[in-house]
Amino acid sequence: MARWNDLLSKAKQPEIGQLVDNAMELIEADNPQLKGVLPKVYARQNLDATVLGELIDLIGNIKLGDAKGRSADVLGHVFEYFLGEFALAEGKQGGQFYTPKSIVTLLVNMLEPYQGRVFDPCCGSDGMFVQSEKFVEAHQGRIDDISIYGQESNQTTWRLAKMNLAIRGINSENVKWNSEGSFLNDAHKDLKSDFIIANPPFNASDWSGEQLQDDARWQYGKPPSGNANFTWMQHFLYHLSPKGQAGVVLAKGALASKTSGEGEIRAALVKDANVIDCIVNLPAKLFLNTQIPAALWFMRRDRANSRKYRDCSNVILFIDARNLGHLINRRTKVLSDHDIKEIADTYHNWRNQDGEYEDIAGFCASVNIDKVAELDYVLTPGRYVGLADEEDDFDFKERFTALKAEFEAQLEEEACFNKAIIENLAKVVL
Repeated sequence: MARWNDLLSKAKQPEIGQLVDNAMELIEADNPQLKGVLPKVYARQNLDATVLGELIDLIGNIKLGDAKGRSADVLGHVFEYFLGEFALAEGKQGGQFYTPKSIVTLLVNMLEPYQGRVFDPCCGSDGMFVQSEKFVEAHQGRIDDISIYGQESNQTTWRLAKMNLAIRGINSENVKWNSEGSFLNDAHKDLKSDFIIANPPFNASDWSGEQLQDDARWQYGKPPSGNANFTWMQHFLYHLSPKGQAGVVLAKGALASKTSGEGEIRAALVKDANVIDCIVNLPAKLFLNTQIPAALWFMRRDRANSRKYRDCSNVILFIDARNLGHLINRRTKVLSDHDIKEIADTYHNWRNQDGEYEDIAGFCASVNIDKVAELDYVLTPGRYVGLADEEDDFDFKERFTALKAEFEAQLEEEACFNKAIIENLAKVVL
């Protein structure tokens, strides 16, 4: 805090850029996990020292308070806000480092990662980890009961991730970077995680598939070299502990695709691995970077012999949430807290031993795997949940009378407008 106050006092000085760079080095010295992460570019000639000083003054006016926890929370919210704004500005590229908050919150609320090892092998800016920590805190759990592991191939994004975690005091020691990525250079080869929460790139075609055709991770079929969707799914499964759970985002096409053996891999995940627990069809327009429709896949290792959950080994829960969410602008939707609770509660009531679950037409259905097999292992929720029940209370006479009265009123209003126009035209002097 003393260093920050010293920096504030010198914000108007021309050497402010060098002072900020020096401060970055001191922060890294105090926080070994940030070594080589923070930018030290503020002394460059192309950066206006006056503007930088004004920015520091602006930040200095934020009331962080005396409590360390409150300070971290405010800075965390600021950092999260700017990540979202950067993602909006970057458009398609923004999706490389940012998963919309409502989707992350939904994944975390459904999985409930109270304790254990949480892994994201395509971690972006680490939003999954931040929400996991918030979830544990919100439920009066112990933050020290979870540990995080991550990997990112984009170095700039990895830097953002390390800073995102450092601001909140979250240990990022096991969040790794290498340019090869999780498939070619798995930074956590021996990790068996309790939870995997991830949003891998949709339909990635450049995953080095030709070099990895005989990899031991592909237990349920060799994934096509032109699409990494089922490469990711098998990579996740490889890293799950015997009681592990995963919640991941995939392009909706993976639910039904039969291209290059994808249908066979999907079938094997259902009937041989028996790990597909729940599928959630998401609304459109949730993502900043793509209009490709998406779905959530939930996998669980112990579907038959869990002490905590009921035996779900012969069924899969399908949830069609396409009608949920609301627009925040013309291009973007978000899920409300109520939407998130409705979806998460449906899943928990279905899998928990004390849950009270029932199918809801048009929204959710618990489906026997034999039925899924009959539909050739296509996992699109709409195939199973059907159409919503609608009450047939339509009264033709009442509706016709109302429409007729509305139409007559519009005709009368039109006549008044036409009369006013003619009268005004008559007053025009040529």
